[in-house]
Amino acid sequence: MLKIFSILLPIFLGIIGYKISSKKMSKYLEQNSFALKDPIINSLLKKVSFSLNLPKIEVHILEDANINGLASNDGKVFLTKGFLDKYYSGIVSAEELIGVISHELGHLALGHTKKRMVTYSLQNAFQMGLGFLISRIIPFVGIYISSFFTSLLTAKLSRLDEYEADKYATALMIKVGLGIEPLISLFEKLESLSGQTGQLPAWMMSHPRTEDRIAAIKARNPG
Repeated sequence: MLKIFSILLPIFLGIIGYKISSKKMSKYLEQNSFALKDPIINSLLKKVSFSLNLPKIEVHILEDANINGLASNDGKVFLTKGFLDKYYSGIVSAEELIGVISHELGHLALGHTKKRMVTYSLQNAFQMGLGFLISRIIPFVGIYISSFFTSLLTAKLSRLDEYEADKYATALMIKVGLGIEPLISLFEKLESLSGQTGQLPAWMMSHPRTEDRIAAIKARNPG
C-alpha cells in the first residue's frame, strides 16, 4: 500500500499543481489581451474557419513584446503584440501569421493542451521516483540528476507535439489555398525575429531545429 501511495502522490500533486498554474495562466491571458481586429488577417481567418466548418475563429493579442503564438488550456489562440508589430512594420505577412495561427489550432485540435496535464503529472512522478532511487546511490545530487533526465524527456515530447502541429498547419494552409510558402518563409525569419539562434543542443530544445521543421513541411507538400 505504501508503495502505491508513493507512486500516486506525485501524480496527484502534479495534477493539482498543473491545474493551479493553468488557472493562473488563463486569468493572466484574459486580463492582458484584446481581440484581433485587423481586417486582412480576419478575412483570411474566415477562409480557415470555413475549411474547418467552424462558425468563427477568434484570435487574441497578448500584450507581450516577444515574438510568439500560443494556445491556452481553455481553447483560445493568442499572438503576442510583438508578433503583430512585426506584421504592421511589414516584416511578417498576414499569410505568415495565419501559418502561426494554424499551428496553434493544430495544438488545440490534436489535444496537446490537454495532454500536457497528463504528461506533466507523469513527469512529476518520474522525477520524484528517479530522484529517490538515485539519491540512495548518490546522496544529495539525485534530485538534480533526475531533474536533468526529466527535462530531456519533456523536451522530446514537446518536439513531437511541434512536429504534429506543423503537420496540421501544413495541411490546413494547403486546404485554404495559401500553400506551404508562408510557413517556410515564417520559419526562415523566426530565429532572427525571436533572437533564438539554437544555442542549445537539438536534444535539449523544446522545439525542433528550424531546418528540420522546414524539411518536414516540404516533405508533406503533395505538389
